[in-house]
Amino acid sequence: MKPYILEQTNWKQVKNESYEVAVLPWGATEPHNYHMPYGTDSLETARIAADAAEKAWDKGAKIMVLPVIPLGVQNMGQIELPFCLHTKPSTQKAIFEDILTALNGQGIKKFVLMNGHGGNDFKPLVRELQPQFPEMFISLVEWFKMLDLSEYFEDEGDHAGEMETSVIQYYFPEFILPLDEAGEGKAKKFKLPVLMANSVGNCDNFLSAGGTSIWNIYGNLTDQLGYSEEGILVFDQEKKSRSLAEEVTS
Repeated sequence: MKPYILEQTNWKQVKNESYEVAVLPWGATEPHNYHMPYGTDSLETARIAADAAEKAWDKGAKIMVLPVIPLGVQNMGQIELPFCLHTKPSTQKAIFEDILTALNGQGIKKFVLMNGHGGNDFKPLVRELQPQFPEMFISLVEWFKMLDLSEYFEDEGDHAGEMETSVIQYYFPEFILPLDEAGEGKAKKFKLPVLMANSVGNCDNFLSAGGTSIWNIYGNLTDQLGYSEEGILVFDQEKKSRSLAEEVTS
C-alpha cells in the first residue's frame, strides 16, 4: 500500500494526513502500432506520476496521485479504428472542472495535471477554469516534452515510436509484443498544408490564422510566429526548419 496512490490507500490513512497536492494523470485509449497496448498513454503516465510522487513523498511532500483518466482527443485516421475512444474537449473540460470543484472544496489547493497524450490540449482548459478557482495553483505537466528526444532517440516521434516503446518496455514488458511484430508506423499524411483557424483538420500540417502556428498530425505544436512577427510561416517537415515567406516589415 502506497499512501500517495489514491487507488491503493484507505480512509484511515487519508484522514490522518493533511494532503496538499493532487496529481491527475491523463492519457488516452487508442491503438499504438501493432506491438503496444491500447492503454499506453494512460499506463505510462500513471506510472511516471507514481514514481514522481514517491520521490516527493520521501522528501516530505503531502501528495496524492489520483486515478488516471484514459479518455483523450483523437485525430482522423485514428478515430475510426476499433476501440479508439475519442473524447471531446468539452467532455474533458467537464471532467476536469468536476475534479477541481471536488478537490477545492476539500481544501486541496495545489493541482498538477500530468498529460500523457499528444492529442490532448489542456492549456485552453486551464486558462478557462483557473479564474473559477482563484485559490488553487493549477499546473500542467507534459512529461513527453520535458526532454530533447533527439538526444536519446533517432525517431523523435511521441506516438508509438522509440520513446514510447522504450517506456513501455521498461514499465510493462509483459504488455508489449516483440519488435519484429511491429508495423512500419507510418502516419497517414496529406502533402499540402491547409489554412484553418483554431481548428483541427484531417491533414499533415495546417496553419491557423492569428498568431500563426503549425501543428502536426498528433496535435502537437511544431512551430509558430511570435506576435511581433508578420508574414506567412512555412515549415519544411523533412528538414525540420522554418522560414518566413512574403515577410512584411514596417
